[in-house]
Amino acid sequence: MGWFTKFLTSSIGQKLIMSLTGLFLILFLLVHLAGNLQLLHDDQGEAFNKYAKFMTTFTPIKVVSYLLYAFIILHAIQGLVLARTNSLARGAKGYAVKVTRTVGTNSFASRYMGPLGVLILVFLGIHMGDFWWAMKSHQLELATYDGMQYQNLYTKVYASFQQEWIVGVYLLSMAGLAFHLLHGFQSAFQTLGLNHKKYTPVIKFLGKAYAILVPIGFAIIPIYFYFFL
Repeated sequence: MGWFTKFLTSSIGQKLIMSLTGLFLILFLLVHLAGNLQLLHDDQGEAFNKYAKFMTTFTPIKVVSYLLYAFIILHAIQGLVLARTNSLARGAKGYAVKVTRTVGTNSFASRYMGPLGVLILVFLGIHMGDFWWAMKSHQLELATYDGMQYQNLYTKVYASFQQEWIVGVYLLSMAGLAFHLLHGFQSAFQTLGLNHKKYTPVIKFLGKAYAILVPIGFAIIPIYFYFFL
């Protein structure tokens, strides 16, 4: 197993971990957005509260959620390590010249992947502290649908998205997420060696579309709550 550990701690291994965990998180974002869009239903939160209970009580989902937490931490740690490594490497003139010749490495998203990642990580801490912990610690009032009780996470979301600073942080973080995805989506496929003159343009297009549409989907929710409810 020594070779495996050595590979995972190498530059290539670290980038591979970043790519695989990143793709997992990209998939999770799509699922999470689909669930959060239940907040837009005009039903006083019934659909969203039922979705939230399912996501926190269905055993397979709970197992995946623990995997998700582990991947977020691993992705963040690897990102910080790679950012530090790249920062030191750019001090060498030869490497700097090489970097400037690599496609996409001088974009805003690629240059600031580290700070953008930190912004997203801070947002996740605020987000989970505001919503996830409130539900896990049973601080929420209860709502009853069809004779069954549910924690009313909807009312907590509503109260939070009436506060300007929370809406502002949320929107700023979604902008950061968009730039992070803009580079990360394509970079993950490139690291895995999935490059082909026929398919790369498609991957680039899907990556740009995803990086724009998914953060917009999340951003619509606090805007809707703050301005229209």
